[in-house]
Amino acid sequence: MSESTGNNQYRDRLFKFIFGNPENKEWTLSLYNAVNGSHYTDADAIRLNTIETAVYMGMRNDVSFLIDDTISFYEQQSTFNPNMPMRLFIYAGMVYARYIEEGNDYRRYSQVQQKAPAPKCVCFYNGTAEKEDKIVLKLSDSFAGESDIEVKVTMININYGHSQELLEVCKPLKEYAWFVDRVRYNKTITETLEAALDEALKELPGDSLIRPYLLANKAEVKRMCITEYDHVRTLAEQREEGREEGRTEGIEVGKLRMLVKLVEKGLLTLEQAAEEVGMTISGFKEKAGSLNLS
Repeated sequence: MSESTGNNQYRDRLFKFIFGNPENKEWTLSLYNAVNGSHYTDADAIRLNTIETAVYMGMRNDVSFLIDDTISFYEQQSTFNPNMPMRLFIYAGMVYARYIEEGNDYRRYSQVQQKAPAPKCVCFYNGTAEKEDKIVLKLSDSFAGESDIEVKVTMININYGHSQELLEVCKPLKEYAWFVDRVRYNKTITETLEAALDEALKELPGDSLIRPYLLANKAEVKRMCITEYDHVRTLAEQREEGREEGRTEGIEVGKLRMLVKLVEKGLLTLEQAAEEVGMTISGFKEKAGSLNLS
């Protein structure tokens, strides 16, 4: 799978590689059925509409697709993110704008109530922090006052051993969860992450649905996993560094230092870093320079 040509800073992740690939629509359908309790059988009914070049607010969705009268927005997160409703609210706005612009018989100026596919937002969490099997995150919690806009995101803990009923219904998801869990375990007994990945790939059961696909794309799978692992590790390290600096220099300095390092490592764009602290790109550069962080 190639990187986005719109912005090299983005790297596709294993979750999207498995469930957002046109080659694997049957796995996407299996995941949809498991989440919604439905029983669709025609994978060709899925119309993927992930916007590959959507970089507004420094983010891109993992998997977005239309089936019947529902647009699903699926995101995988290795760290808990309570701001997911805002991210998906912005992204969904872009998807619906494109949906209307492409026709789809939606007449926005009609005096007759128009109907559009219903949005369903799901975040699949597989981080190491202990979380409940299911949490509903609300956009209204992001606002200082009462909001007229609401977005709900269902966060599902897919760590191996959690959400067992869901994982049993969707075999590719269960295998993905097992693989992630096995890589983490192997990392504790091997010298490198690459060795842990190699061992986990060998250990995938012979009847695994995703095994042939992962082995056929072994180099790409390893690259994605290593990139994501480095991203999560850097975030954790820099959050801790930020807390330490917060006791002496002020929390703003610690956060800026963390963001600058993530940009230097290519794990965030300048746009993302600036948005994280509510600055323009030029303002972020100036602030970082004044604090001798760049």
